[in-house]
Amino acid sequence: MMNKFLFALLLLYVAPVQAKLNIFACEPEWGALAQELGADRVDIYTATTALQNPHYIEARPSLLAKARRADLVICTGAELEAGWLPIVLTQSGNAKIQASSPGFFEASSFVVKLEVPQSLDRAQGDVHAAGNPHVHLDPHNIAKIATKLTERFAQLDAANAGAYQAQGGAFQEKWRDAIAGWEARAAPLKGLPIVTYHKDMSYLINWLGLIELANLEPKPGVPPTTGHLTDLLEQLEKKPAKAIVRSAYNNPKPAQWLAERARVPAIVLPFTVGGSEQARNLYGLFDDSVARLLSATNAQ
Repeated sequence: MMNKFLFALLLLYVAPVQAKLNIFACEPEWGALAQELGADRVDIYTATTALQNPHYIEARPSLLAKARRADLVICTGAELEAGWLPIVLTQSGNAKIQASSPGFFEASSFVVKLEVPQSLDRAQGDVHAAGNPHVHLDPHNIAKIATKLTERFAQLDAANAGAYQAQGGAFQEKWRDAIAGWEARAAPLKGLPIVTYHKDMSYLINWLGLIELANLEPKPGVPPTTGHLTDLLEQLEKKPAKAIVRSAYNNPKPAQWLAERARVPAIVLPFTVGGSEQARNLYGLFDDSVARLLSATNAQ
């Protein structure tokens, strides 16, 4: 009898299990950041992989199903997901995650964007009116976005606000130390001339002080052509690059073609979490990116 009484008291005083926040992350970097800040208080679904171009995703039924159950959508914004995210949000029928709601988090809105066009002309290619959206490749941007995302977690899950603040503070301290290490290691990269595939490395280039000589794409979003690659080869004969750099999701053939003829290495950067074996989280993303770029400084 006493055992039953004690058991009843135990049930009375045991705290109820808190439901986790369901996170819909548009890109792997935001899923990884949500994991760092939310730990075991969040369930994360990532809509894309490092081997997919985030501009061109199909609004599949599976995405709608995940969005329908989400408490928070975390996306880059700045028109990166313009071709598919509005469909997902609208057809999900989930009022919590619409653009004007606390359940929608646009990461790029919390940092200063590069390459904001002075005017818009479709003849310029796939140019984003709000500026270059690939803000995650500057770790200082990650820190700023992490601060805002911590606040959003605390707002949506007020019962665990203190835990989110503590987790966010621990991340910021560790992240600051990591940035200092990357910047010390990357010092030899300052002034390194490179050719990139697409305008998706701008924040990394700006952060590390690299020099972007040209792009394999003749215009943003326009696939490389034989004529453009031939012109680039002539350009590099006059002003050489140290490497041809592309993201993991880019077509490798144009970079290989130019690298072989210009006699410089073709370097594949992970671009986001999951883009290489080493880039398993945000720390690995920058560890591996810096290491791969440093290999170009000893290539010749």
